[in-house]
Amino acid sequence: MRGTVDSIYRHPVKGLTPEPMVTARLDAGAYFPGDRAFAIEVGPSGFDPANPRHISKQRFTVLARFPALARVKTRLDDATGIFHVGDAHGFGVETRLDTDEGRASLERFLQAFLGEDAPGTLRVLESPPGYRFMDHPQGYISVMNLASVRAVAHAIGRDVDPLRFRANVYVDGLRPWAEDEWVAGSPVKLGGAELSVFKPIVRCVATHVNLETGERDIDMVDMLRQNFGRDTLGTYLSVTAGGDIRIGDTLEG
Repeated sequence: MRGTVDSIYRHPVKGLTPEPMVTARLDAGAYFPGDRAFAIEVGPSGFDPANPRHISKQRFTVLARFPALARVKTRLDDATGIFHVGDAHGFGVETRLDTDEGRASLERFLQAFLGEDAPGTLRVLESPPGYRFMDHPQGYISVMNLASVRAVAHAIGRDVDPLRFRANVYVDGLRPWAEDEWVAGSPVKLGGAELSVFKPIVRCVATHVNLETGERDIDMVDMLRQNFGRDTLGTYLSVTAGGDIRIGDTLEG
């Protein structure tokens, strides 16, 4: 199969705003650059940076648990290190994720935004080397077939924002569900990098959330089951040979 990279995204803070990228450098055996490098614990979660182990996403501020977070818009400026966060009413802060004071500022903002919905103390966590706050411990890179998203939208009779699925790479030009032909270990060429298929991505209630209103307006998991007899959409892959990828590059697999 052959498709074209339509868009590329990272999620610097787990559960918060996807950030568009024009290009990215993929390294063998590594996670997607800048993706899920931080997470906000609804603590205590038991996370130990000296001995990091996978922890359920429900222990963090994610859309599956706090759909209203979709109304919070964030952006990390790599040049300055400033993390911008704000709500639809213009209230927000500019802070840093690499200082105690900066992290505390973000914690206070989100604690005020979520209010009593957040029962534990919020704490910004930074991933130690070789670890990321992924939904699956081997979910190094996620790829989404836009034709499959359009097939879902057609089946349920309404538009579906592909960003609901929080992927890293969105590919167009494939047949709907062409990714079902991949099996674990299948080689995939993506731009200048070589990848290996890991597994389809099982979807959860995070995909139910409208990214503008912060409301659950589509029961996506049920729609997938009813219309397609599945609860997966998108694919996890790992990098076997590093290289650059950019919008317009070719995916072959």
